[in-house]
Amino acid sequence: MTTRTASNGANGFLRAEDAERSNGHSNGHTNGGSNNLNGSSTANGHTNSSSTNNGSNNSMKVVHRRKSDRKKSSPMMPTFMVSAPGKVIVFGEHAVVHGKAAIAAAISLRSYLLVTTLSKSKRTVTLTFPDIDFNHVWNIDDLPWSTFSHPSKKKYYYDLVTTLDPDLVAAIQPCLANVSPDKPSEIRKVHQNSAGSFLYMFLSLGSQSFPGCQYTLRSTIPIGAGLGSSATIAVCMSAALLLQLRTLSGPHPDQPPDEARLQIERINRWAFVYEMFIHGNPSGVDNTVSTQGKAVMFQRTDYSKPPKVQPLWDFPELPLLLVDTRTAKSTAHEVAKVEKLKKTHPKLVGSILDAIDKVTESANGLIDEEDFDTENEECLRRVGELMTINHGLLVSLGVSHPRLERVRELVDHEGIGYTKLTGAGGGGCSITLLRPNVSRQKLDRLEEQLDEEGYQKFETTLGGDGVGVLWPAVLKNGMDEDEEGGMEIDLENFLKAEGNEGVERLVGVHGGVGEREGWKFWRVES
Repeated sequence: MTTRTASNGANGFLRAEDAERSNGHSNGHTNGGSNNLNGSSTANGHTNSSSTNNGSNNSMKVVHRRKSDRKKSSPMMPTFMVSAPGKVIVFGEHAVVHGKAAIAAAISLRSYLLVTTLSKSKRTVTLTFPDIDFNHVWNIDDLPWSTFSHPSKKKYYYDLVTTLDPDLVAAIQPCLANVSPDKPSEIRKVHQNSAGSFLYMFLSLGSQSFPGCQYTLRSTIPIGAGLGSSATIAVCMSAALLLQLRTLSGPHPDQPPDEARLQIERINRWAFVYEMFIHGNPSGVDNTVSTQGKAVMFQRTDYSKPPKVQPLWDFPELPLLLVDTRTAKSTAHEVAKVEKLKKTHPKLVGSILDAIDKVTESANGLIDEEDFDTENEECLRRVGELMTINHGLLVSLGVSHPRLERVRELVDHEGIGYTKLTGAGGGGCSITLLRPNVSRQKLDRLEEQLDEEGYQKFETTLGGDGVGVLWPAVLKNGMDEDEEGGMEIDLENFLKAEGNEGVERLVGVHGGVGEREGWKFWRVES
C-alpha cells in the first residue's frame, strides 16, 4: 500500500499519537484549559517549583529557568477550510435494503466549511449556512458543558459512539428553542436539526475553554436529491473540530498508510454521530464515502449489527453527468413500494433483487481488473452496460419516474452515454457514464434541452477525493497575488460568492481542473 499525501500547509498539526500520549484523556486540551490551541503548558497550567536546601536564591533560579524554557504563546489559529464530497449509488439500489451489496462512490460536487477563529475576548460560536438562509449565535459559556463533561457522559475524540445519549440530547434542547423562530415549520426543523447535530458534536469534543469561532458552510450539492448533502456537512464539521483540537495528524507526505487510515476513520466516526442526530438510524454509507472518497462496497444483512463496508481504495475516476430532476422524492415511500411488491410476488421480486446483486458483483470485478482503463472505450462500455441493466431491473420494480426516463431518452438520442437512476428513485437524480470523446456540441445541445424542461445538469467526476483541508485558507492560483503569499479566502468573499460557479471559482476547483495548490487530502491507496 502507498500513501499519497502532501501538506506544507498543515504546520502545527499535532500528531494523533502524541495527543493520545499527552496526559491520557486530554481530549486535545491541556489541563490548564488554555484558549491557545497552538500553545503548550505543563499540567494544571503552571510550572512546579520546590524550595531547596540552598535557600530562596536557588529556588528563584529554578523558577526563572523553567519560565524561560516555556514556549511563547502562539497566535490564534488561522482561518482554514475543510471540504467533503457528495456521493451517488452506482450499483445496487433497493437490493441493498434486502441484504444485497451496493456500490456507492464520491462525486466532485462538494461542501466547503470555512472556520474562522475569533479573538479571545469573543466568547461566541456562530453557525452560518447562507445557502439555506441559516445563521445562529450561541454564547459558549451558556452551553450545557456540565452535562456533557460529567464523568458518566464524557466522550473523547478516539471514542466510538454508536448511539446518542438521550440525556445529552435533552440538554441541548433549550439551546435550540430560539433557532430560526420566524421561519416556516419545515424550514425551522431543518435549521434545528443542523444546529442540534453541531452542538452535540461540539459539546462532546470541546470544552468550555474552546475559542470563539464562526463556522460558515457553502455547498455545490443539491439538497434532498439523494446525494448525501447532510453527510458532507457532517464530515466537514467532524474534520474541522478534530483539527482544532489537534487530534489529527497530516495530511503530510510521509504519513504512514496505517496512520492516514486512522485519521480517516476518526473523522468518519464523529461524522456518523452528526448523521445520527439528523437521521436517527443512518446506514453510515454516506458519511463513509464522503470521508474517504473513492468508493465503497456496502452490505447490511442484519440490521441489529453494523453493516459491512469494504473500501474500494483503487476505484477509478470516471466522467459523469449528473442530472437533478428537481422532482421531490420519498425514500421511505419507494422502499415500501418494493417491499409490498416483494410480498405479493416473492419469487419474482426475489429473483430481480438477486439479479441486481449479480450486476453489482460483476461491476466490482470489472473495475478491479488490472487492465481496466478509464480511457478505453471498451472498458467504459462494459461498465455502462451494467448500469443500463441495473436501471432496467429498477424500472421493473416500479421505482423510476417519467422525469428520469425522459433524461434517458434525451441522453440516448444524442448517444452521449449510459444512464440510470441513482438512489431511491421516484424522482431525485440520474447519473450518466459519459462515452469517451463526446463532442462539446452534443453536451451543449443536451444541456439546452434539459434547461428548457426544468432539469439541472452537473458535469462531474465519479470516484474522486474524500475529505480535504486548505490550511490556512490561502490559494496559489497562478496569479499576481501568489508573489504575496497567495489569495486568502476570507469570510466576506466566501459569503459573497454567487452560486456553485462562484463558490468553486473561489475555492479553486472551477473549470474541472481539480483543486489548486494548497488543498491536501488523506489519500490511501492499496
